[in-house]
Amino acid sequence: MSESKPRQKEKVEPEREFTKATSTSSEEPLSDMTKDKTSERRGSETASIKAHEFDPHFKHEISNFHGGEKLKQCFQCGTCTSDCPIARFSDSYRPRSLIRMALLGLKDRVLSSDTLWLCAACFTCTDRCPQDVEVASVIRIFRNIAVKRGVIPQIFKELGSNILENGIAYKIPELRLKKREQTGLPPLPKRNPKALEKLAKETGFLKKLKGSG
Repeated sequence: MSESKPRQKEKVEPEREFTKATSTSSEEPLSDMTKDKTSERRGSETASIKAHEFDPHFKHEISNFHGGEKLKQCFQCGTCTSDCPIARFSDSYRPRSLIRMALLGLKDRVLSSDTLWLCAACFTCTDRCPQDVEVASVIRIFRNIAVKRGVIPQIFKELGSNILENGIAYKIPELRLKKREQTGLPPLPKRNPKALEKLAKETGFLKKLKGSG
């Protein structure tokens, strides 16, 4: 029986010191503006969560709305964010993060998030979700609940006011109306702002728009 050779000790390389992330492959230092944006984003993402912020009923509340039934099926694969055209050009908008916060019960953080209003409602996230979660519809539900709380960005207040006043979201200058006539285009359809105002009163939207509800 042959004698076994003694095992040679494996060479263990010393731990390499981690280098700071750089903005380019040529290891150029980050600009001050980039550093500020990066630190601000990391600060918001790593902000400590207090125990009183958790609402375990929030995900069930969302699931009771039409379009939110499959919220709890999300397993955070990130497909919604990777395919989102807004997230592609934004450093802050992440549909997956909003869904994750909702599942954790961080209701106040979701409804007060500025990025909640960046969704373009293109439904790419919904079409690509492997779990059939209607992500765009869930975000719509978030927005509706936020509005009930009186959380409405100024730009949407202006659009809402335009609709109630003129029946359309954007005021059309007289010059453009004249050009339509000169080019032979048909006149714009007649609008009924009074009917819209009545609807806004009945739904409570008028009070929210004026900030008194």
